[in-house]
Amino acid sequence: MPNTLAYLMLMIWPLVCVMLFRRLALERALIWCILGGYLVLPPLANFDLPLVPAMDKYSIPNIATFVICVVLLRRKISLLWPKSGIARVLSALFILSVIPTVATNGEPILFQVIANSEPITFIVDQLPGLGLRDLFSVLVSQVIMLLPFFMARQYLGSDTGLRELLLALAIGGLIYSIPSLIEIRLSPQINVWIYGFFQHSFEQMMRNGGFRPIVFLPHGLWLAFFMMTAVLAAAALSRTVTGPTRGRYLLATAYLAAVLVLCKSLASLAYGVVFTPVVLLASPKVQIRLAILCALVAIIYPMLRNTGSIPLDAILAQAEAISPDRAQSLGYRFDNEEQLLTRAHEKPWFGWGGWGRNLIRHVETGEILSIPDGRWIIVFGTFGWVGYLAEMGLLAAPLFLLGLRVHHMRTDQISPYVAPIAIILAATMIDMLLNATLIPITWMCAGAILGYVEQLRQSQMTTGKRRLFGEGPVIGRANNNQDGKPDRRSVL
Repeated sequence: MPNTLAYLMLMIWPLVCVMLFRRLALERALIWCILGGYLVLPPLANFDLPLVPAMDKYSIPNIATFVICVVLLRRKISLLWPKSGIARVLSALFILSVIPTVATNGEPILFQVIANSEPITFIVDQLPGLGLRDLFSVLVSQVIMLLPFFMARQYLGSDTGLRELLLALAIGGLIYSIPSLIEIRLSPQINVWIYGFFQHSFEQMMRNGGFRPIVFLPHGLWLAFFMMTAVLAAAALSRTVTGPTRGRYLLATAYLAAVLVLCKSLASLAYGVVFTPVVLLASPKVQIRLAILCALVAIIYPMLRNTGSIPLDAILAQAEAISPDRAQSLGYRFDNEEQLLTRAHEKPWFGWGGWGRNLIRHVETGEILSIPDGRWIIVFGTFGWVGYLAEMGLLAAPLFLLGLRVHHMRTDQISPYVAPIAIILAATMIDMLLNATLIPITWMCAGAILGYVEQLRQSQMTTGKRRLFGEGPVIGRANNNQDGKPDRRSVL
């Protein structure tokens, strides 16, 4: 059970956010309120208030940051009104699609549970049907989840905001590497020492004769994936500077890569091996095209999985060649997916809703027989095809819009920061096929890219008007020096 400090940290985090906004620039404060909460606040601990979703390490920073921006700073944040029509539709669908989900799941799911063996007596247990209370709670939950997306779209779409996002990921990785190395050496105990409990199965943190770090995150896989994003962020920043600062960024990249290896996560390590050279060497257009390709794979995979078109046996054979343990873990995931897909097909359009109604359970005892791992199967089973396409579409739309917008642009007109963030977002979408690694930072990346696309569109429209009236062109970039070249100053 979480100790008093765990709940105290959740309570005081809004005050921490106020201090950050008073001391830091808007973009930096916004990012660190949400990223800091993700890295520092206790997992699992929450305040279960009536009629609203649980207040935890995800929702509290989102709400606190939004309230500070709107109430204290009197900043306008346009909810549900992106300039892009497709993003506008997907945002509305993401929130409102839960209405038919609740409307089609009003019936309870009943189980006959043996209460006594001699004489045999039964009691009826149930998973409750969904009603108006659930509808309000889920609607609020969907809005809270999207707050980082809307705030990032509004304030992180400039070169300054995009650079601050990459810088925060790199610095966050460097800071988090210290407790991670401690846990790699001593075993995952920091959450026990600080918050009084261990947040997952300790056995899953043991791998290859050593330990996976977890610190304050939900699982060691989450930490490894965060380290991978920190590697990509540091590598991307190294391309935007020259001289000794570039060397420091490259040294940070190498150090974070070493920590990533020690995290003992094959998937995150594979992402790092594939994407780091791309971020270091490829042009922004190539990076964006690769991100779009990954997003397509992430969206199409469940469709192919439903039709049985994915060669699961071949994939397991390849995994077996790398590591029998990893192959066994992957096979277990595939088996669970098959069972959960069968369950989801009973309500394919709007899903089963909450309360674990989408899970496979024993018909008599109600015991859970299958555990979902990938975010896609969780969303598909809970909200159906409509909810799945709304969520994945909203994450992928900024990438497609970015690709369309920069297609005819010169490389020097594209922000050097937006393409690496697109790669990070695409890598997250791929990982969501395996794990439920959708976090507020993911939504911030998507929102920042969409904000950049909207600013780029506005800049290009202004350029067209100026050319129409005989004025010179303007570069579709933010934060340029007086000579028209991008501002590449470093704060490290």
